[in-house]
Amino acid sequence: MLTKKIQYWFYGLPALPLAALGLPLYIYLPTFYADQLGLGLTLVGSILLISRITDVISDPLIGMLSDWLPVHSRRKWLIAIASPLLLLAVWALFIPPQDAGIWWLLSWSILVYLAWSLITLPYTAWGAELSTDYDQRSVITASRETCTLIGTLIAAGLPLAMGLSSDKPGEALSLLAQFLVLMLPITLIICLFNVKEKPTTSRARPIRFRAGLSLLNNNHLFKRLLFAYLMNGIANGLPATLFLLFVSYVLVAPEQFGMLLSAYFVSGLIGLPIGLALSKRFSKHRIWSVSMLWSVTIFIWAPFLGEGDVTAFLIICILSGLSLGIDMALPASIQADVIDIDNLKGGGQRSGLFFGIWGMTTKLSLALAVGIAFPSLSFLGFDTTGSSANNNTLALSLLYGLLPIPFKLMAAWSMWSFPLNRAQHQVLRQQLE
Repeated sequence: MLTKKIQYWFYGLPALPLAALGLPLYIYLPTFYADQLGLGLTLVGSILLISRITDVISDPLIGMLSDWLPVHSRRKWLIAIASPLLLLAVWALFIPPQDAGIWWLLSWSILVYLAWSLITLPYTAWGAELSTDYDQRSVITASRETCTLIGTLIAAGLPLAMGLSSDKPGEALSLLAQFLVLMLPITLIICLFNVKEKPTTSRARPIRFRAGLSLLNNNHLFKRLLFAYLMNGIANGLPATLFLLFVSYVLVAPEQFGMLLSAYFVSGLIGLPIGLALSKRFSKHRIWSVSMLWSVTIFIWAPFLGEGDVTAFLIICILSGLSLGIDMALPASIQADVIDIDNLKGGGQRSGLFFGIWGMTTKLSLALAVGIAFPSLSFLGFDTTGSSANNNTLALSLLYGLLPIPFKLMAAWSMWSFPLNRAQHQVLRQQLE
């Protein structure tokens, strides 16, 4: 019989190939369609914003479906059914024909996001239900996000290892599509056949929609957490969207893209166990807040960089990257605790709905980041199709390094005094049990 620790790591494995989908969607794909396929920054930003907003609508519905599906191992079933659909859509989106245009990008990006939600929403809800312990939940999310970081490192390093430069995003997308098609089925088989799903009892059955909506609206801690998560998501999405452009046009070092990105994610791997250990000594919400403030104090120096400042930017990537793993693991662990409040008040086991709203917020924040970044660059006179000498690189630097900071500060302010700590959660669990 597998130990809990091994089960937690097996649970985390599918996050590795799924991360290889996330990075190219946010970094390679916009640049590829805007530059190499000639659609332009404004049009690509608008199309991806539309597809993301369309996707936002489906997330709560998918979450509720994974809660109400009247089959044994309902979350596993949704994951298994959605996987082939995701692989098909990724292949079409990442390896398009040369004449692919607006409708190709819009239709296939919508399908990718839909299939991705059908996997990730029941997957994260499943993780929230693997343990009821305040600290063990952080261990579970840490195992998943560790695999996410490793997968992201592979996505960043694989094109570099194959000799592909950052100015060829189309070739990188093709390579990563092949990686996903190979690795997602393997990791899902290991996870689905070795990790148990909590059975649904009559007490845990979700309540009716209208009553549940009222209960959800009165969960003030959930709304507070969601606000912080949205602000932090926008803050993270802006530099993620503009990273390749910043390295190429401000630092003028596109050949260093893979190294810089890898350093950032390696630093995230190092910072995650540190944050996890600190969260066991202190409260999860306080450690998350401190990590966001740490990121602000480091990242504020990015707009002062210019051509050739690769070493300085490497230091910024390493130091700010220490907060990355904490940013990924602790909010989801806090979310699992907040779901217990809903359960206690009669909502039933609605992890799917909660993480559906969570996923909706994630996608909304990234859509807003893309929708803010690319049109703003275009409005301020930055254009990848024009001469580098005529580009407004100052605007790019400010959007990349300065604009995310107020969003981070709002998130940290919201979470600093979050009242659901370890002691209060233990009382909550005693009332539930």
